Amino acid sequence: MSFSRVWFTTGSANGFGRFLTEHVLSQGEIVVATMRRTSPLDDLKAKYSSDRLLVVKVDVNNSHEIADAFAQVKMAFGRLDVVVNNAGWGVFGEVEAVRGEDARAMFDTNFWGAVNVSREAVKFFRDVNAPGVGGRLLQISSLLGVGGGPGVGFYSATKFALWAALEGVSESLAAELDPAWNIMVTIIEPGGYRTEGLSKVQWATSHPAYANPDLPATKMRGFWDKISPFGDPRKAVRRFYEIASLSDPPLHLPLGKDAIATVRGKIASLNSDTDKSIYLPEDLELEQ
Repeated sequence: MSFSRVWFTTGSANGFGRFLTEHVLSQGEIVVATMRRTSPLDDLKAKYSSDRLLVVKVDVNNSHEIADAFAQVKMAFGRLDVVVNNAGWGVFGEVEAVRGEDARAMFDTNFWGAVNVSREAVKFFRDVNAPGVGGRLLQISSLLGVGGGPGVGFYSATKFALWAALEGVSESLAAELDPAWNIMVTIIEPGGYRTEGLSKVQWATSHPAYANPDLPATKMRGFWDKISPFGDPRKAVRRFYEIASLSDPPLHLPLGKDAIATVRGKIASLNSDTDKSIYLPEDLELEQ
């Protein structure tokens, strides 16, 4: 590219966020890396000057910290080109096992945090960037946001919120925003990648009613630690980078063979359910 874009990333301490920060910097571009604890990026802060890397403490549950971070971007660089919503966490377990407060906390971070960052991003792209410059908004979801499974109900729900609710939000943005603003949104649905997030997943104490070892959720508990994701996160973030450069990016991007298979399976399941509806009465309109 003929200029250094400015990127804003959340959840930048590790995993996709860390690898993406490294890759963008390696391409000569600028990163505003946000996270709850900034110390994990001390090595990069020592390597790059503040006009290349700005590290900002942000808890995406705190709307004031989000707004302040975008204000710092405006002051430091005067523009913003790409925003990546990556912050997230999970507590796994049966729907009856996960505590309500944990489920709500996941929604606060994984859904509402992403929504609040998205709102600030759109406002910046439209009101701060020069007219027509716009920007790219990348939402990092998960294949678990495409289809739920045993033991991952509430985490999937937060990612369904990204896949379904933010699909709705993204489609609404596409319909609502003036095309002249040039704001583009892509929801990225990665499959299994070897990141710290997988190893740090918390499991809720099992509900006693699910002690049967043959139940799917119980099997998932025993199987989880043996999972060895084959996806290379460093390769994945290169695709993130490429997507942010496309002139006509997709709204949804399943990333990885497993993610593509999951999406196709979901579509097949929905088609099957839809086909069953032909056996139901079709005369459901109001009488004239």
